[in-house]
Amino acid sequence: MKPTRMQNWTRRDLVKLSGLGLVGLAGCLEDSGDSGGSGDSGGSGGSGDSGGSGDSGGSDDSGGSDGEDTSTESDSGGDSGGMDTYTIGMVDALTGSLAPYGQRNQRGKDLALAAINEAGIGDGGQLEVVVEDSESANQAGISAAQKLVNQDGVPLLIGAVSSGVSIAIHDSVTNPNGVVQISQNSTSPRLTEKPELNRMSPAGTEKWTALANLVSEDGHDTVAATWLNNDYGAGFNDVFPEEFDGEVVYNEPHDQGQSSYSGTLTSMASTDASAWLFITYANEFIVMANEAFDQGYNEQVQYYGAESTIADEILGNTQEGAFNGMKGVTESAPEEQDNYQTFVSQFESEYDASPTVWSAYAYDAVVVSALAAAAADEFTEEALMEVVRDVTRPEGTEVTTPQDALDMLNEGASASEINYQGVSGPVDLDENGDPPGFYRVYGVEDHAYTTIEYISS
Repeated sequence: MKPTRMQNWTRRDLVKLSGLGLVGLAGCLEDSGDSGGSGDSGGSGGSGDSGGSGDSGGSDDSGGSDGEDTSTESDSGGDSGGMDTYTIGMVDALTGSLAPYGQRNQRGKDLALAAINEAGIGDGGQLEVVVEDSESANQAGISAAQKLVNQDGVPLLIGAVSSGVSIAIHDSVTNPNGVVQISQNSTSPRLTEKPELNRMSPAGTEKWTALANLVSEDGHDTVAATWLNNDYGAGFNDVFPEEFDGEVVYNEPHDQGQSSYSGTLTSMASTDASAWLFITYANEFIVMANEAFDQGYNEQVQYYGAESTIADEILGNTQEGAFNGMKGVTESAPEEQDNYQTFVSQFESEYDASPTVWSAYAYDAVVVSALAAAAADEFTEEALMEVVRDVTRPEGTEVTTPQDALDMLNEGASASEINYQGVSGPVDLDENGDPPGFYRVYGVEDHAYTTIEYISS
């Protein structure tokens, strides 16, 4: 198929003409972030990176915002024979508290672009991704998305890392303008309530249920939980207390970026809980773990966490043994899958570091975007919306590389005739834009992350 950019009016054009294109998020929601980037698949052979976490022996692949494509010039025109350049947008956390995670996404994005542009879209068209920084904050994420939609005119936007930022972009920018949105990293169950919002990482419901089961199976009937005061933490609070067989005797949120969490820790210690849950980000957990270690709390209770408490930054900035024995549940890639192993090899060859599953999610977000561009009748919001989920459907012919998928589409296959199997696992977006989940139970031994077992949905 040879999509063309038509000069027909879209909802976005009408919104821009009416002066409503710069809708602010009602109530100025508090900055919220999400796992997005925090946990990790463990990489090849169980090694991962920080930032989204690594695991034992994992090497860090942050390297700044490598590969960030901030150019805004593209040939968005073309004739009925196809386009030279298909330009989409990406809102990523290049700065702020989630920067270690967003920066890793850029490497996954760049590997996907290389594979896509080698294959070509239609008659050799190239994909371009214009990247803007969310600064790990809702309002900055909205501004970044507004720039991409209203100035760059992208019909499809990848974003964001944080669940709160993804929801804010959806509510204020993409949904009102009819722009296709694919979150690369957001895991909050609350995204499921936004059926137009697609994502590559699974909803957190099963993860929080698995965490509740893990804590119960370890023999704990009382827990004290502290969680981030944002959509990520709220997603945990929506699920865990209902799924846990025992009693949650302390269950309170905390804010990002505090210099001390001694008050929270003191309150947790005043309970009779035998297990403490830290549903927070790497920077916040570093502060908590060090303060708890100084008070000897780590010797008194069992720690539990999720994907955002796995990071090489945590290992490097906490005292030896500060959280030995900790367990948790994180998203993972199926590490034995052939195309994931190929992705790992390419990543390690290019960056001399092992990828996280969050890098793989970003890779798949870019690939699915390219496949939608190749399958759509036009490079417009409406046409892309019609096919973006179809290219992942299990009813089609299974393809595991961008080259094979694009070859089929370029030769005339319809979107429903292919089933892209991502490097992060089966995508298979459902009616709510959610993929199936694959998880890893991890532990901490000798100040290093280990894998205990895998769980699939």
